[in-house]
Amino acid sequence: MNQPNVNPLLDLSGLPRFAAIRPEDVEPAVVQTLAANRVAIEQLLHDVREPTWDNFIQPIEDMNERLSRIWSPVSHLNAVMNNEELRKAYNACLPKLSAYSTELKQDERLYRAYKAVAARADFTALSAAQQKIIDNVLRDFRLSGAELSDVDKTHFKAVVEELSVLHSKFDENLLDATNAWELLITDEAELAGLPDTARAAARAAAERDGKAGWKLTLHMPSYLPVMMYADNRALRRQLYEASVTRASELGPHAGQWDNGPTMTRILQLRADEARLLGFPHYAALSIETKMAESTEEVLAFLNDLVARSRPAAQKELTELRTFAAERFGASELEAWDIPYYSEKLRQDRYAFSEEDLRPYFPEPQVLTGLFEVVRRLYGLEVREVKGAELWHPDARFYEIRDSAGTLRGRFYLDLYARPHKRGGAWMDDCMSRKRDAQGVQVPVAYLICNFSAPVGKDPALFTHDEVTTLFHEFGHGLHHMLTLVDYAGVAGINGVKWDAVELPSQFMENWCWEKQALDVLARHYQTGATLPEALYQKMIAARNFQSALQMVRQLEFSLFDMRLHSDYNPGGEQTILQLLETVRRDVSVVIPPAFNRFPNSFGHIFGGGYAAGYYSYKWAEVLSADAFSKFEENGVFDRRTGEEFLHAILEQGGAAEPMELFVRFRGRKPKIDALLRHSGLAA
Repeated sequence: MNQPNVNPLLDLSGLPRFAAIRPEDVEPAVVQTLAANRVAIEQLLHDVREPTWDNFIQPIEDMNERLSRIWSPVSHLNAVMNNEELRKAYNACLPKLSAYSTELKQDERLYRAYKAVAARADFTALSAAQQKIIDNVLRDFRLSGAELSDVDKTHFKAVVEELSVLHSKFDENLLDATNAWELLITDEAELAGLPDTARAAARAAAERDGKAGWKLTLHMPSYLPVMMYADNRALRRQLYEASVTRASELGPHAGQWDNGPTMTRILQLRADEARLLGFPHYAALSIETKMAESTEEVLAFLNDLVARSRPAAQKELTELRTFAAERFGASELEAWDIPYYSEKLRQDRYAFSEEDLRPYFPEPQVLTGLFEVVRRLYGLEVREVKGAELWHPDARFYEIRDSAGTLRGRFYLDLYARPHKRGGAWMDDCMSRKRDAQGVQVPVAYLICNFSAPVGKDPALFTHDEVTTLFHEFGHGLHHMLTLVDYAGVAGINGVKWDAVELPSQFMENWCWEKQALDVLARHYQTGATLPEALYQKMIAARNFQSALQMVRQLEFSLFDMRLHSDYNPGGEQTILQLLETVRRDVSVVIPPAFNRFPNSFGHIFGGGYAAGYYSYKWAEVLSADAFSKFEENGVFDRRTGEEFLHAILEQGGAAEPMELFVRFRGRKPKIDALLRHSGLAA
C-alpha cells in the first residue's frame, strides 16, 4: 500500500504514480537520490579492494536504474502535460543530473575500478551483456573526460551542464511558439477545399474555447490539411509563414521565443566538448557511439543517395510545375503551394487521395489490426489493462504476453494532439528489464503520438500516414519490451547504437502497405467493409508519388546536420542559415522563401539526441528495407521468419553489435537494393 506521506517519485514498488506526482515532489526526489548514490559509491570505493561485477559494478548498475526510474515519469510529464510549475522543477534538476553524471564519468577511482574488472582473468566468463556494459562504460568514461586534466575536467563539466539546460530551452521555446499561434475563421467559405474531417476538428477546437467558427493551429492534425487541401492560397501562406518562423526573430511572434542565440550557443559548446576530448569536430565525437565508422563514411553514404535521387526529384518538381500551370494557371509555385498542387496531381494521376483512406482507419480497428499483426508475426497477445494511474483521460495502458502466457512488456499509449504536449511522435523508456533476486522486472514503454482526436460520436479517423507513424513507434516499443537481456544497461533500446535504433521501427512500417495486413487493419468505420481492392491498388500505385522529393528533403536535413557539426564554425562569419543555403544548393530542388527559419524548429538535433545523427533514419532504412525483403521472399506473415527477427534483433537489445545481429538474421551484410526498390529509385 502506498504511504501518503512518501514522495510518490521515490515509491518504486510498481508503476509510476502519475495521479500523485506534483511539481514540488520533483527536486526533493532527485536531490535525495543523488545524495544517496554519492554516499553509496564512496562506500563502494572505500570498501571494495578487488572490484568484480557482483561486488562493484552491479550495485552501480542498480543505482543508475533506480535514478532512471525516478526521473522517467518527470521527463515524460514535462513532454505530455507541460506547465509552468513542472517545467521549473524539471529545469532545476537538469544541471544537477548532468553534474552528477559527469562527476561519476570523470572519477579516476571509478575508471580504474572498471578497468580492473575488464582486466580480470575471469572477464570472459561474464555474459556478453555484462561485457558489453563494461565496454560501453569504459568508452563513456573516455567520452566524458575521465582522462583530462583537472582544469579541463572542470571546463568539460560546465559545458555539459549548460548544454543540458539549453537543449530543454530549445524545446520549450518551440512548444510555446507552437501553442501561441491560432487563427479563428468565422466565414466557412475561407475553408473551401478542406475535408469534412478537418472542418469538424476545427469547429470542435473553436467550441472548446467557447467561440463560434473554426480554429486553426500549428499542430499537425490542423496544419497539414490546410496545406494540402485549402483552396485559399492566402490562408495557406499565413499558416506556412507562422509555422516556418516559429521560435525565430521573424513571424507573428517575432523574437518572443527566438531559438537563434540558443542554437549558436549549443553549437559553440558542442565544438568545445569535442575539442576538449581531442576530436576535430562534434560529428567525429558523435560517431564514436554509432555503427558508422567515420563522418567520411556517413557523408559518402548521403551523397551517394543524393546522386541517385536528385535527378528524379528535379523531374518530379518539373512535372508538378507543368501540371499546376496547365491545369490551374499557376504561374509560379511557392513553398505553400507545393503540398496543395501535389495533392491535386496525386488525385489527377491516381484518382486517389489520403482522405479516401481515412474512413477505413478508425482508431479501434487500427489498434486491433496492429495487435493482430504482432500476434501473427511473433505469437504475442496485446490487451488493455484497466486501473493503471494515467496522466490524462486520453491515455491508456496495455500488456503484452507471449504464446506461453508470460508477461513480456507493458506500455502506455497517448495518441492525440493537444496543447501543452510536445509535437511529433516518440517511444520512451519507463522501466527497463532486469533480473535480480526478486525475479524479472518487466519492461514498460511510453508510446506517444499527436494524431487527430475523435470528433462528436465518431471514433478518431486516422490518415494512412498516421497509421504508419503508429506502427513506427510500436516497432520501437517492441524493441524495448521484448528484450530478454537481464541487465538494464543493454536491455531493450539501452546501449543500442544510435544509427541502428531506427531499424525495428522503420521495419514495422512495411506492414502498413501489405494487403494481408490491411485486411485486418482497415475497416470502414460505418459499414465495417474492408479496404476495396480498387482503392488499395490506387494507394499502391501512388506509394512512390514524389518519393524522390521526399528523399532529397531528408537528405538535406541529414547533410545540414552533419555539416553543422563538422565543418561549420559557430564563431565564424557564416551563419547557420547560410550553411543551410549551401547544402540546399547542392541537394535540394525546392528552395524555400528567405523568411523560412527551419533550423529554429529542428528539435531532433537541437533538443533531442540526433545531433550529427539525423542520418540514422536513412542509414537504418537500408537495414529495415533489407530485413523486410526476407519477409517478401518467405511471406509477409511467415511465422518462422518473424521468430527469426524476434530472436536475432528484438530480444537482443544492445547486448551485441548491430551489424552482428543483422547478419545473424539476414545471413549477410545489408544491401541498399531493397531501399531503392521501395523508394521507386531502383531504375
